[in-house]
Amino acid sequence: MRDPFPFAPVPALSEAVQPLADRLSFPTLTLHVHEVAGAALFYTFIHLVVSPLLSTRLFPTYYPRNSRGKKVNWDAHVVSLVQSTLINSLALWVMFTDKERSSMDWQQRVWGYTGASAMIQALACGYFVWDFITTLLFLDVFGLGLLAHAASALAVFSFGFRPFLNYYSTVFILYELSTPFLNVHWFFDKLNMTGSRAQLYNGIALLITFFSCRLVWGTYMSAVVYVDIWSAVRHSPDVGYAALDAAHPNYFGGDNTTMTDPDANPMAFVVQQGASPIPVWLALVYIGSNIILNSLNWFWFVKMIAAVRKRFEPVKEAKVGYADAAKGDGSASGAAAAAAAGGEKAELLRRRRGNSIADVVPDSDELRAGTIQ
Repeated sequence: MRDPFPFAPVPALSEAVQPLADRLSFPTLTLHVHEVAGAALFYTFIHLVVSPLLSTRLFPTYYPRNSRGKKVNWDAHVVSLVQSTLINSLALWVMFTDKERSSMDWQQRVWGYTGASAMIQALACGYFVWDFITTLLFLDVFGLGLLAHAASALAVFSFGFRPFLNYYSTVFILYELSTPFLNVHWFFDKLNMTGSRAQLYNGIALLITFFSCRLVWGTYMSAVVYVDIWSAVRHSPDVGYAALDAAHPNYFGGDNTTMTDPDANPMAFVVQQGASPIPVWLALVYIGSNIILNSLNWFWFVKMIAAVRKRFEPVKEAKVGYADAAKGDGSASGAAAAAAAGGEKAELLRRRRGNSIADVVPDSDELRAGTIQ
């Protein structure tokens, strides 16, 4: 399937990144750099313009009163909500409409390319560019840990421009299906809706999507990609894909020029670059990152369940309840007992409020650590 992005590559931009693409062996970067740049600019616009304007108008009693750091964090969650909703919709659409992708064998899943899948990978990479730059500019808000996280995610995700596992860009991006619910949960907390019925329903949806997409779907597809990578480390692509071989003059109906056309041949970049097994270091980096992510997913899910239970458990009255304190004679000891009861109940409420799912799963980790291609 051809790249459905509504704008064609910008020649000047493609030429500008050509030396970098050659140095890194990223041949598809020149075809999709406009999508990376466009996505990064789009999310920057939402962060700096759209979110402040809409948030001030829709939440006048909360957003304008926040400190600089809290506003930056709020705006970043708005970007995450928009990005995850958009990329999920596009990924599902590509999965159901890209016929070339759906007919790929294991070799094409590793070395193959379709414009639609590459668009998903490029748009996600654009989000990582925004993420890295934003974290760097507001380092005092996000810290060195998130900066390192953003840099490593951007670097590893860029391997898709080799192309490498282009097929799986839409597969693992579906980890993001739980991200909108995670962000909505966070907004409920900030808008004093902690423990509300709306947050309960959203929390249930979050747990269901997290379990289904990350643990069930993600674990299964991770096993599939491990098998493909193991085969690709041990074998080169088939000669029919790899070169203009005299033994296969009619491989593409006698028109050998189509072999180097990415829109006609999913293995066109193998033809252009030559056939060889994937490097062991690349396999180890990808598999290692994926194993770490899957382990974190299981850990986060257990913590999320505990957080939901704590947030919606009835707050128990203090040992010295209000009713008991009210029975006192109004003495200083009775007043002290009532104050102690109130303080203990307030502390219970505060502790329940602090066990947020959004605190358990780090901000934006749905995509920042989850969709490494």
